[in-house]
Amino acid sequence: MSNKIYFTPGPAQLFYTFEEHLKRALFQDIPSISHRSSTFIKVIQETNEALRELLALPENYDIYFLNSANEAWDRIVQNLVENSSHHFANGAFSKKFYDFAREHGKQSTCTEVGDGHAFDSWDIPEAAELIGITKNETSVGFSFTEEEIAKLRASNPDKLIALDVVSATPSLPVDFKNVDTAYFSVQKAFGLPPGLGVWLVNERCHEVASGRAKSTSLGSYRALPNLKKFGDKNQTPETPNMLYIYLLGKIAQDMINAGIRRIQNDTIYKATILNQVIEDHPQLSHFVDSKPHRSKTTIVANAEDTDKFITFFEKKGIVLGAGYGDHKKNHIRIANFPTHSKESIEMLCDLMLKME
Repeated sequence: MSNKIYFTPGPAQLFYTFEEHLKRALFQDIPSISHRSSTFIKVIQETNEALRELLALPENYDIYFLNSANEAWDRIVQNLVENSSHHFANGAFSKKFYDFAREHGKQSTCTEVGDGHAFDSWDIPEAAELIGITKNETSVGFSFTEEEIAKLRASNPDKLIALDVVSATPSLPVDFKNVDTAYFSVQKAFGLPPGLGVWLVNERCHEVASGRAKSTSLGSYRALPNLKKFGDKNQTPETPNMLYIYLLGKIAQDMINAGIRRIQNDTIYKATILNQVIEDHPQLSHFVDSKPHRSKTTIVANAEDTDKFITFFEKKGIVLGAGYGDHKKNHIRIANFPTHSKESIEMLCDLMLKME
C-alpha cells in the first residue's frame, strides 16, 4: 500500500486493519462463496451484530445493504413517501436528497440556507410525511447537533425522520431513537473503498412501506418488504458486495475493541487542534460561522489559495481535500476519521503552521 496519508473526506484513508482483513478474506474465498451459503449467512449475521453494538442501535431497527448512500435516497423516497417530504439543506448533499424526491415526482419542500449557516426556521409543512436532515454535511463541514435532532423529533412525533450519517457514523454520537431511518456509505469513517451503502430502518418505516405496498409499487428487488423478507434470514435479495460486507463487519469489531467512547473522544481532540490551527493561520478562516455546528469529522476552512495548500502537502505525501462544487478553489477539507491517528493530525497541524 502507498505511504501517502489521505485526509480527503471520501474516499478516505483506508482503515489501518483493512489490508490484514482483506488478505484473510481472500484466504477464506469470501468473494467466491455462494451468497446463499451458511458461511455467508454467518458473515451477514456477524456484521449486523457488530454494527448494532458499535452504533448502539435500538432493537426495533433492521440493517440492509445497498450500493451506496445515494441509493438510500431513492429507496427512502420510493418506500416511505407517498406525496411529500421536507428537507433541511445547507450544502450539496442535503440538497441532492431533496432533488431526488422532486425527481420522483413528490411535492417535496425544502428549507435552504446559505452554505455554512445555521437554520433559523424549523417550520415544516403539515403535508410532509418525512423529514430529511443531514447529521454532517460533508460538502461544507456543517453538523446538526443532537439537541436539534431531538427537538425535531419532539415537535414532529407523527412524521418519519431520515438522517444522513455519512461522514458522521461512528465518529459522532447519534441517538437513533430520535430518527426512523438512517444511512451511510463505507468509504468515509469506516475506512473502506467505495461500493457499499448501509440503510438502517426501524419498525415504523416497515409499517409505512407495507401499507403503501398494498396499492403502489415500491420499486423492484430492493423494495423494503423484500429487503425485510431476506434480511430476516440474514440474506439479501440479490448477490451483494460480499467482500465489503465481510470487511465492514471486521472493521466494526476492531472499533468496538478500541472503544467507541475513545474513538469519539479522540475525534473531539483532533478536531479541536485542527480548528485552532485554522484560527491561528493567517491564510485560513472557518467556513461555518456557528461554532456548535462546525463538523468534527470534516474540517472545512476558507483558503486564500487552495492550490497552494494542496501542492505543499502533496510534496510531503499528504493528500488534503479540495473544496466541493462552487467552493473547489477557495476551500480545503480535512477528514478526521477513526483511521487518522492523533499523531498524524498533530503532524499535519505542525506542517500547516510552518507554511510560508
